[in-house]
Amino acid sequence: MSTIETWKALLEGRNADEVVTKALVRDVELPYGAGTMALVTLDNGHDHTKPNTFGPHGLLALDAALDAITARTDVAAVGVVGKPFIFAVGADLKGAAEVSSREEAVAIGALGHHVFRRLGELGVPSFAFVNGAAMGGGLEIALHCAYRTVSSGVPAIALPECFLGLVPGWGGTQLLPRLIGPEKALKLIIENPLSQNRMIKGPDAYALGIADAMFEPADFLEESLRWAAQVLRGEVAVERPDHTAEDWAPVVDQARTLVDLKLRGASPAPYRALDLVALARTASRDEGFAAEDEALADLLMSDELRAGLYAFDLVQRRAKRPAGAPGKALARPVTKVGVVGAGLMASQLALLFARRLEVPVVLTDLDQARLDKGIGYVHGEVDRLQAKGRVSADQANRLKGLVTGSLTKDAFADADFVIEAVFEDLAVKQKVFAEVEEVVSETCVLATNTSSLSVTAMAANLRHPERVVGFHFFNPVAVLPLLEIVRGDATDDATLATAFAVGKALKKSCVLVKDGPAFVVNRLLTRFMGEVTAAADEGTPLEVADHALDSLGLPMTPFALLQLVGPAVALHVAETMHTAFPDRFGVSENLAKLVAAGKPGLYGPDFQIDPEVRALFEGGTSPSTASPSTTDDVRLRALRALAQEIRLMLDEGVVAAPQDIDLCMLLGAGWPFHTGGITPYLDRTGISEEVTGSRFLEPGVASVPE
Repeated sequence: MSTIETWKALLEGRNADEVVTKALVRDVELPYGAGTMALVTLDNGHDHTKPNTFGPHGLLALDAALDAITARTDVAAVGVVGKPFIFAVGADLKGAAEVSSREEAVAIGALGHHVFRRLGELGVPSFAFVNGAAMGGGLEIALHCAYRTVSSGVPAIALPECFLGLVPGWGGTQLLPRLIGPEKALKLIIENPLSQNRMIKGPDAYALGIADAMFEPADFLEESLRWAAQVLRGEVAVERPDHTAEDWAPVVDQARTLVDLKLRGASPAPYRALDLVALARTASRDEGFAAEDEALADLLMSDELRAGLYAFDLVQRRAKRPAGAPGKALARPVTKVGVVGAGLMASQLALLFARRLEVPVVLTDLDQARLDKGIGYVHGEVDRLQAKGRVSADQANRLKGLVTGSLTKDAFADADFVIEAVFEDLAVKQKVFAEVEEVVSETCVLATNTSSLSVTAMAANLRHPERVVGFHFFNPVAVLPLLEIVRGDATDDATLATAFAVGKALKKSCVLVKDGPAFVVNRLLTRFMGEVTAAADEGTPLEVADHALDSLGLPMTPFALLQLVGPAVALHVAETMHTAFPDRFGVSENLAKLVAAGKPGLYGPDFQIDPEVRALFEGGTSPSTASPSTTDDVRLRALRALAQEIRLMLDEGVVAAPQDIDLCMLLGAGWPFHTGGITPYLDRTGISEEVTGSRFLEPGVASVPE
């Protein structure tokens, strides 16, 4: 049975749940008498907010269109273009999550190869006119064509599969390295997905050699057709270098080292992608595509892929519709923002508010020198944005003009939203809010960027505690997308709705959190870090404790995170949590000694354990009381603690559901998609049931159905 017949049989009797991308064919007479082009427009019938994707029905529709084209004798060339702003963004991920057997997984890979490769084997030249976003299978469609043009306005081109737990499975690992060389290809296939799923733009694709020509958006298709006619007439020759050099293997080995550093073997997808790129140097097209089918099938039936798709869905859906958020109609307009403080965090906030809300932002601090430093930071960052082409000269001047400073809080009199970013001390923050309340209107929202203190306690002595809300950003503010919005006991719906509206305008993913010590991310990371540090305090070698969680592929080790946060901050949060929950959160004496010694962390400038720190930890444990743990001991200890803490947080109503815990860990702590956040990992390893007596998620959610 052929691939097409196999899929027609598989689809018989099924409901077509996918949004089908149709292949709409029209004839275009090319200029200069170059002949007729059959132009295929990919269009799912929706606007650009619902991009073109390909499930089985869409692939069969494209195959049928190609059948009709190949039956003709009057076609000089075939072109492929997308609907406005969108070329195509790959496979239908909803359908991928529903693949129920390995045989079906192999078949979906084979179907994509069968249809897409026809574009390069038509008997007439094929052209991809990349007019909009092209990701995953969308980019692979273009790679199968003989020639490619790209619009200079395309905002996103990528092969993001490894980010989700897949490989580019419809030709990407075989065609791209042969087109632009393995080193450049591996940046798109491996490095970019593992670097927060980085995308490239149209000009980047042209510079890399992915596209043969680039044109401006206004007349992109017209110019692309003109260029195609010149190619057909022999007036333009496209020359491509040979990329079968002997240095192919070292390039792949170098990329493998990078993957090991980032993931330490935790997710299989990047390793399979590396093997496929290595194969591309010598394999025939048939051999390479067959190997992609096998890899795709293995990964589609893996728990890591299901967790990745679950995580992707959380970010795409739940983050955009926060659970428990009040109605948008209750939100008040924000036309001016005040920031109390002019330190690094406050300055980052000022720039973010000015850039996203485009309203005046005023900072206050205790003296002119601090204010000048804060304003100087904002101006410096704006200059960097301009140098990178992220803002124009006019935009840069406007941003600088929006951010001002004042030594008195009277400058907040007409502000609608004031956020404090001062020292993490409850009394200090209470004093700040009392002073601000004296000068602002009764409807002005007062937000705190506290990472661990009680929002309710902060508002307790105010005349209007209902307008105080937690607004917890993560550092660096411009990079990490999570915003924990914390509802105090008195916070009213209008304040909360305004906070969510502001968070959305700041382009942050907001999660509603009940007021409680350290909220979500910091509470879990403090518990997690506390268990690892306690193991080191008990005599476990520092390297063993620090690398015990490597099998999860976390963005950094626990002690590297400690170095990033700073021991003093970590100690302060640990003490806060110990006060709240003394039975579960300890305070490490060695961490306190580290702070007293003024050490920035456990590692020295050479990225090795500082000998003085090692002596400090070893000196704090007497041989008679030492109880060193193994790697497995530390890992299980930390994961069991997380499972216990998550169950308690859900029982306390800190968030609405386990999905919110996962969203917070993905977007606030940078935990990788292949973990699904944390609860899918705890479920599939059996730790959830061992510790709490039940799973966090239903069977089959973020895992292969049993």
